[in-house]
Amino acid sequence: MPELHDVGGFWYTLVWLLALFVLFNITSNLLACMLVDTTIKMHILKPPLEPELLRQWHMCDSCQALVPPRTWHCDICDVCVFKRDHHCRFTGCCVGHHNYRYFFYFLVYMCLGALYVTINASIYLWYLHADYYWRPYTLITIFVPALSFTVFASWENFYVFVYELNILAFGISALMLVYHFPIFKRGAVMKQRLSSKYDLGLRANAEMVLGKRMYLTWLSPFVRSELPHDGINWIPVSKSE
Repeated sequence: MPELHDVGGFWYTLVWLLALFVLFNITSNLLACMLVDTTIKMHILKPPLEPELLRQWHMCDSCQALVPPRTWHCDICDVCVFKRDHHCRFTGCCVGHHNYRYFFYFLVYMCLGALYVTINASIYLWYLHADYYWRPYTLITIFVPALSFTVFASWENFYVFVYELNILAFGISALMLVYHFPIFKRGAVMKQRLSSKYDLGLRANAEMVLGKRMYLTWLSPFVRSELPHDGINWIPVSKSE
């Protein structure tokens, strides 16, 4: 960064503060996604007395429990999850009703942070130090990083490796956002990603994930934003599947 901005200057300080903000949100939303329990373990489920609502509940043979609609069993976690979207291999936990907000913001800030670093690293590598990096040897560092670290270990090769990691982080997070946003917008989950059965409109669907104070949730996962639904008694707004 000192080669892009004057040390101690306005842009240098601003970039540092923004970088800390993004890094804080990446790590804290990741931890929140992992730690917030969205399973039926801590809940005493009481099936509704109304026949119409009761018909939507189903028996989970693995948990030996009657569970509400949109609650599905995860074979990896070995428990049922409220409004289960998917099991995230990266966090090692299920993403569901109570922790989808943190998963969503983790992807958003990972995408933004990796994009910014990739752009700045591109300027550093291919413009400011083009005399060193614009050569065939750089291809070895890019495509065979293990070889470059063991045979030709240097800080320059390490910079290229970090550059690759950021491109990968941006690509994966961007693809996941593109995949999940239509599901998010429709108020659905991956298991029913084409269904509009619970589609309440974009604003209401966003509030169902981000909470009643959704306009402030981008600041930090520590901002309290109560969800408008308990994740148990879902009433379909449409019969379409």
